[in-house]
Amino acid sequence: MQPSAQPDVICIGAVLWDIIGRSERPMKFGNDVPGRIVRTPGGVALNIAIALSRAGLVPTLLSVIGQDAEGDELIEACHRLGLQTAHLHRTTELRTDRYMAVEDANGLVAAIADAQSLEAAGPQILQAMVDGRLGTPTQLWRGVIALDGNLTTSLLEDIAHSPLFSAADLRVAPASPGKAKRLIPLLHHPRVTFYVNLEEAGLLCDRPFGDAASAAQGLLDRGVPRALVTNGARESCDACRGDGIVAASPPAVTIRRVTGAGDTFLAGHIAAEVRGANRHEALATALAAASAHVAGEIGS
Repeated sequence: MQPSAQPDVICIGAVLWDIIGRSERPMKFGNDVPGRIVRTPGGVALNIAIALSRAGLVPTLLSVIGQDAEGDELIEACHRLGLQTAHLHRTTELRTDRYMAVEDANGLVAAIADAQSLEAAGPQILQAMVDGRLGTPTQLWRGVIALDGNLTTSLLEDIAHSPLFSAADLRVAPASPGKAKRLIPLLHHPRVTFYVNLEEAGLLCDRPFGDAASAAQGLLDRGVPRALVTNGARESCDACRGDGIVAASPPAVTIRRVTGAGDTFLAGHIAAEVRGANRHEALATALAAASAHVAGEIGS
């Protein structure tokens, strides 16, 4: 049954099929090794929504899914996961997007994100923010929005300056280092929180960082009101303008998978704060969720 409750969080961005090949062996360029290939619902926005739903919140999705067989299967999978899909843009003109990755014992080897339909759909995915379903130009959405960098630079720039998003609690993730610079228009949004890893922070600030604390401070210096920076198994930080830096290290785990770990971190952090956790508690909760995902303790 499709949920009808008012959503707690709007998740905007990639909703697609993840096709992941995993091997327990370390890999080098050109290797052909035994392993497993799985197809699961994925995409940054969908990964976040799944983790939010598992945490007991009600997320709704704003994205595009083709009116093809893969799209129908993906919609059914979303319903089984308890996600709201009523506001998704569906069309026969675009096919359902895909993401393909290869992972080994040390983590991600390589990946290709085919989000061409999401990019082509553009502002059509935001219609529910305008037509009264989730907001209007005079009745703005004032809750949390999780936004990913799979959108085009022009659409992200429109969102950064749109009055429709001016009252929202905007939580932003790049989707990948290769798309980090797409988020530059959002750096000065007054209600934005950035969730990035060390490499992505360096790309946004045009300089490398040696640790999460300096990277988080660098983002504040660039104009971001709040930034959370992760650094793999090392210390992560939450820096907030006027409220200092909070730091914590993730629990040590054996790596079973890496795709979706950052999305799980963001969702865990949002869920903790929605429930009233302080900054220390929320960071610890997010790191524990991401570590459990990496260890394979949370189902794909």
